[in-house]
Amino acid sequence: MTDRPDGQRVDIWLWRARLFKTRSLATKIVQKGHVRLTQTGLTRRLTKASALVRAGDQLTLPLNKQIVRLEILGLGERRGPAPEARGLYAVLEDAADDTGDQPA
Repeated sequence: MTDRPDGQRVDIWLWRARLFKTRSLATKIVQKGHVRLTQTGLTRRLTKASALVRAGDQLTLPLNKQIVRLEILGLGERRGPAPEARGLYAVLEDAADDTGDQPA
């Protein structure tokens, strides 16, 4: 894992963290506006797969028919085995619990 200050593309991070089977699937979910990024307390909806993420950022996205919120713990240098990928993020409380409703 590396924590480069310049960050990593969100589609590459999602793929390397093994949240999506292919990078193109990760790109599509971002381009459709289904991923929200929280950096330094500000939340914004992502529509470009080239958006950079850094360690400490939070992502909110749909996975397995539910909305999940993740904290990025590190940036992967490769798409490694599942135990290595799980070390790249921590699952936070269910995103629906924070707002009381399901985000679009």
